[in-house]
Amino acid sequence: MFNRPGAAQESKSWPERFEALAGKARHPLLKAFYGSGCVAPETPIGEVPMVAMDFETTGLSPNQHSIVSVGLVPFNLHSIQLGAGRHWIVRPRQPLSQTSIEIHGITHSDVSNAPDIEAILPAMFELLSGHIAVVHFRAIEREFLDVALKYRFGEGITFPVIDTMAIEAHLHPNRRPTRWQQFFGKKPISIRLADSRMRYGLPHYASHSALVDALATAELLQAQVLHHFSPETPIGDLWL
Repeated sequence: MFNRPGAAQESKSWPERFEALAGKARHPLLKAFYGSGCVAPETPIGEVPMVAMDFETTGLSPNQHSIVSVGLVPFNLHSIQLGAGRHWIVRPRQPLSQTSIEIHGITHSDVSNAPDIEAILPAMFELLSGHIAVVHFRAIEREFLDVALKYRFGEGITFPVIDTMAIEAHLHPNRRPTRWQQFFGKKPISIRLADSRMRYGLPHYASHSALVDALATAELLQAQVLHHFSPETPIGDLWL
């Protein structure tokens, strides 16, 4: 079972939290999102509709940096609906840095006429509602979206995610060798998206495109479930 201390109680509470938040949310998008509900934690993952989500950002701090692109791809354990996926470039609140440009290739000219993320939120929530989000490193997508909504709506967002990076961390708890192990040639195990995919024989994709990374994350979860879990695994054992 993949879980952490206290997660069992939290996983049971997600449907109840959504129900409570639907009554408290002020913005119509958030009210509708929570009102769409959350699957019960005992639901087999093979029966759960999911959406892989990836953001490219100007940095790693949600309070200091901004989202510059969004990729969403709906999927389940049996298929990936790439044709229903969406990709947007959005205008960040802060200027792009040279470092971020070099990482994701999105330039000043790309964002100069791009919309603010608020303009794409209705389409984003159309894909997110009723789905469980799947990400690779939950500190980015969930935290950046929360801060973006607080800035624009005056209220943030919370929702369960399946984190494929956290699953890899769970599977490789001793991925950082000791100095003694390093002396004898043991190498660290990377849990980055591309390196994690290699362990399952998945194809190499160019990274740092939000849509491509979302697709890569969806494929990675399918492989993780196939190799280490089961379609009958309760969703509550995997979400955070």
